[in-house]
Amino acid sequence: MTAVMIGVDPHKGSHTAMALDEHELILDVMRVRSSTDQAQRLLTWARRWPTRTWAIEGAAGLGYLLAQQLVAAGEKVLDVQPKLAARVRLLENGDVNKNDPNDARSVAIAALRSKGLTQVTKEDHTAVMKVWVRRRRELSRSRNRVANRLHALLLELVPGGLEKEISAARVAKLLETIEPTDAVGQARKQLAEEQLSDLRRIDAQQKEVDTRLGDVVAASRTTTTDLFGVGPVVAGMVLGMTGNVRRFSSCGRFASYNGTAPIEASSGPHKVYRLSRRGNRQLNHAIHMAAVTQIRHRHSEGRAYYDRKIAEGKSPKMALRALKRRISDALYTAMVSDAQRDEQEQDQKGSGGQKGNGSVSSVTSSHPRRRFFGQATPEPASTVGRSAKRVTTRPNPASSRRRRAS
Repeated sequence: MTAVMIGVDPHKGSHTAMALDEHELILDVMRVRSSTDQAQRLLTWARRWPTRTWAIEGAAGLGYLLAQQLVAAGEKVLDVQPKLAARVRLLENGDVNKNDPNDARSVAIAALRSKGLTQVTKEDHTAVMKVWVRRRRELSRSRNRVANRLHALLLELVPGGLEKEISAARVAKLLETIEPTDAVGQARKQLAEEQLSDLRRIDAQQKEVDTRLGDVVAASRTTTTDLFGVGPVVAGMVLGMTGNVRRFSSCGRFASYNGTAPIEASSGPHKVYRLSRRGNRQLNHAIHMAAVTQIRHRHSEGRAYYDRKIAEGKSPKMALRALKRRISDALYTAMVSDAQRDEQEQDQKGSGGQKGNGSVSSVTSSHPRRRFFGQATPEPASTVGRSAKRVTTRPNPASSRRRRAS
């Protein structure tokens, strides 16, 4: 039976699908409007090809909803990056002219020719984390805007404004000492009080989001929080931005994705590596926060590694980059270990097994926290993980007497 690749060019108002056979010959084209029955109409159209695979351009973007609907229907869906389809279009036609059918064809050809494309899977706890991480980022930006406006207003009420970092308690204490004598000063104080209310409201919303994010992280049973400096918020950012860790074949590819791997810019015999500004910057920021937390606590293994790099002649920034790469590798190992644990538990449920047998313990026995940068809570520790208790065997007095008698 001939395998068919269906390329989909998604848009806000419509989706264009084109079916190609294994020789890249066009079989048919279908365009549907974005509506509640979009997936059903496409499935009805594609029913003539039992052996089919869907390739959606940007399955995490405009094609997100359609991709999830097809996966829920039991279809195999591949995520094709827009740059791959653009390269196919340029090489095939020699120009950059584009329309929806040509784009769908380029997506299908890119899926046929490319290896290692990410297969779209059903959403899990990482999608929930990503929702709350996005909400927390929006609240942080809103708080920064309110804090900047409040700081500028306080400069007009008090010489020098507020010296320390702006917080609701400090601003409220400062406003209690201000007694304006004119109408302008009174208006500014009233506006400052309103902005203080906005600041308190955003702080309360942030606390609620952190609580929800912490609950989701705890329910996921992730071991990334065992790494020093990785709390629920950082773990939620890492897991939410990473998604399915299986799409990274190695820790180096994961480091390249999060921007902690240097970029090679060599020429001839000269080997040069430069700082990477690529990758997911939000994920890079989460790793940066974990690295800074480790450096601030002198008893952590991360701080010891940082000090060794400084002693080797590295600059503070270079030592920080090296530490971020080590943390990236530790996070990758922890996420892969968690994925193996979850897969084995699913296999046990499917085969009628019970949790806690040897196959699961074999995964958790090589726990990542025994190899990377200490415990999650900042407390003095001289070892990376919890040290095993030393077992001493005492001689049996009866057996000792028998040996002496013999």
